[in-house]
Amino acid sequence: MFDTGRQHGDRPRTIVVGAGIGGLACALRLAHAGHAVTVLDRLPSPGGKMRQVDSRAGPVDAGPTVLTMRPVFEALFADVGARLDDHVTLIEQDVLARHFWPDGSDLTLTNDRTANTAAIDAFAGPKEADAFRRFCTDMERLFAAFDAPMMQAPDPSVMRLTGRVLQEPALIRLMAPLATMRADLRRRFADPRLAQLFARYATYVGGHPAQTPALLSLIWRAEEQGVWVVQGGMHALARAVADLAQAKGAVFRMGADVSRIEVSNGRVTGVTLMTGERLEADTVVFNGDPRALATCALGTGAAQVATQTLTTPRSLSARVWAFASTPDGPDLAHHNVFFAADPDEEFTSIAAGQMPADPTIYICAEDRGQGKDPPLVERFEIILNAAPLTDAPRPEKEAQICHQRTFPTLARFGLTFRPEPDEAALTTPSGFNRLFPASAGSLYGQSPHGMTASLRRPRARTAVAGLYLAGGGTHPGAGVPMATLSGRHAAAAILKDRIST
Repeated sequence: MFDTGRQHGDRPRTIVVGAGIGGLACALRLAHAGHAVTVLDRLPSPGGKMRQVDSRAGPVDAGPTVLTMRPVFEALFADVGARLDDHVTLIEQDVLARHFWPDGSDLTLTNDRTANTAAIDAFAGPKEADAFRRFCTDMERLFAAFDAPMMQAPDPSVMRLTGRVLQEPALIRLMAPLATMRADLRRRFADPRLAQLFARYATYVGGHPAQTPALLSLIWRAEEQGVWVVQGGMHALARAVADLAQAKGAVFRMGADVSRIEVSNGRVTGVTLMTGERLEADTVVFNGDPRALATCALGTGAAQVATQTLTTPRSLSARVWAFASTPDGPDLAHHNVFFAADPDEEFTSIAAGQMPADPTIYICAEDRGQGKDPPLVERFEIILNAAPLTDAPRPEKEAQICHQRTFPTLARFGLTFRPEPDEAALTTPSGFNRLFPASAGSLYGQSPHGMTASLRRPRARTAVAGLYLAGGGTHPGAGVPMATLSGRHAAAAILKDRIST
């Protein structure tokens, strides 16, 4: 039976609603600090979007696939007296990704800048190799400049960022503040394939390249610093954090669906489950899309939280195939991208709420990149960018059309699967909205479009005393490392506020 916390004495009672990586990172730190932590989630296992589904070859990841910024996870474990390597096995990838174009060309990028420069020289010529070298240097400078005052800071501000730029005025040119990623990359690279490749990083934060600020090309630097495969899948990382939190006393209740966050006199008092059970708490951390609070999906008590999500455009959604099959065709790495012939048409269609006729297709070959030959039947996750439900109603015969846009397209690249997956293997924007209520199917929260978009994200603290936010929909934003940092920010705010009180 669930312990309401009344017998915990002076230990503060904290409920974390949602067991995504942000909520898990917060729960782990608070449990280590002595809080009586209970984690509630409507899904059957922890991880949130880092989820797995069954296949005939075993569990297959159906969420995030790229793990970068390893120091974020090392710090999470170190902060609670543990070592990352003792709880999860990470395998660094020599090959970052393989890229294929309809004209038959392909480019493999690795974790070695010198090797990448040589590969681009062979792929597109010496001028483009020089352009790539300059691009890497510029993105390295931008990442170093904005990591501390933006991503690592719990409350970044225009003043703080301006101060950082004034320390190094040359950053203004590198930021290209009036340009989008697409425009800046087309200025940098004469070869449209390279501009298309690096513009794809806009989708890592749910953006369209033609509307995402040029500054976010620094995402490339995060990937250049290293990409890791998690042994057992990305879900294994979430499970490791959850297990450690539980070892430190956190209680997990999976399949516990929260109907309301209770607020009295401007202060959170607990939550009520769909079953009618009420759980008291001194602190509640909401690890879900903040839009759920603003839309009153969790009651009216927190309706004043994250109201900007009601008017700010949503980030991209996706159509995701997760299945097991035997492939035939080009040699795949763990991460692979098959590009559309016309990126402008692709993103114009998505912006109009339509399914592109010629999509870019990302494939994660989950059994590759682990130092051994893949099995005969491999596990795959295939991702196609899609509009959120705010921009597009569910089309008729969505699964059938998506299948037609996915597998015949890959067949033109020479890649086939035996057997091809059926409709049960597909998650659509509507499916993501059901999994993550009030998200409108968006996988990254608010849209990253506009130079100040990152400053408009909800922060860990809210206007309701005792209510805090964590997850990819809050600062510092989307992606597994960023959501993990959000958990750190939430835990630090809670501990600081408790000391202040």
